[in-house]
Amino acid sequence: MALVVCALSWVGVGTTSAQTGRGSAPRTADGRPDLQGVWDFRTLTPLQRSADQGEKAVLTAEEAAEIEARAVQSAIDADRPSEVRTEPLPVGAPVGGYNNFWFDRGAGVVDDNRTSLIVSPENGRVPPLQPALNMVELSLGEDIPGTRPVRVRAAGIGADSWEDRGLAERCLLGFNSGPPVVPAGYNQNLQIFQTPDHVVILHEMVHGARVVPLDGRPHLPEGVRQWMGDSRGYWDGDTLVVESTNYTDKTASFSPSVTMAAGDGTTLSLTERFTRVAEDTLLYEFTVNDATTFTAPITAQIPMKRGEAMFEYACHEGNYGLPNILAGARQAENAAR
Repeated sequence: MALVVCALSWVGVGTTSAQTGRGSAPRTADGRPDLQGVWDFRTLTPLQRSADQGEKAVLTAEEAAEIEARAVQSAIDADRPSEVRTEPLPVGAPVGGYNNFWFDRGAGVVDDNRTSLIVSPENGRVPPLQPALNMVELSLGEDIPGTRPVRVRAAGIGADSWEDRGLAERCLLGFNSGPPVVPAGYNQNLQIFQTPDHVVILHEMVHGARVVPLDGRPHLPEGVRQWMGDSRGYWDGDTLVVESTNYTDKTASFSPSVTMAAGDGTTLSLTERFTRVAEDTLLYEFTVNDATTFTAPITAQIPMKRGEAMFEYACHEGNYGLPNILAGARQAENAAR
């Protein structure tokens, strides 16, 4: 996929500077906090706390520095294929989608050194599923038998049909753009546009745009289902609250990673909160409410940093992955005959 700087323009509301309860942040002409701009959600902090950390909620400064140094070294090592392999791969051998150059995992942990993005439950982990439910876990390296619809983002169950591939492989949804937004891989930016009666959240990955009315209108009828849900917003003091329902049954209730998924979107109620806590920081918080799937709600906090630009995410354009997967499977079937 190509990464090309893309110029975007928007005629929004003007801004002024004002004091908020969370510090100094600009406001729009109508007095609301100005959330507009590009926001970068890369971080080395994992969604879930590592099991070996137990009840440890915060890293020491030394531990945070060690994680950041290790990440730098890992990136350096990954870009040294000649030191790992002295001979080229044989023709037809798996080479992977792309090398380390394309990944952008971030350079630091979150500002307060938390051990996980999840803040509730207190153990920093996804809560258990309801009885008789299982987390669907597929693989990026092999196809694991499963059923349709494939609700994971970046893995599949076979190559009989495009419906056997994950949503991100089919360029339907980005694997990090959700909603909710969960850092992963690359293209980890979103852009917010704001008027007195609407907010638009543009996700860099797959360019999914959510137009959020702020005028109090009701949600769409229950029978109208959408890939990114149906969003309605309102201001709670200086925080923009976005509530979304009406997700499709082809999406998961929640995906802890690009290869995992639980439940389906029909039972998901998502609440997102956007708070401008500093000139360069937008605090993003989401709560997954789905008592049909999980035994408790899931709340995570991600401090997004002021970004520099949005990039083109060319998913279908020039994407030979999916047709090659299907064509290769047909070729293998013909050879077997």
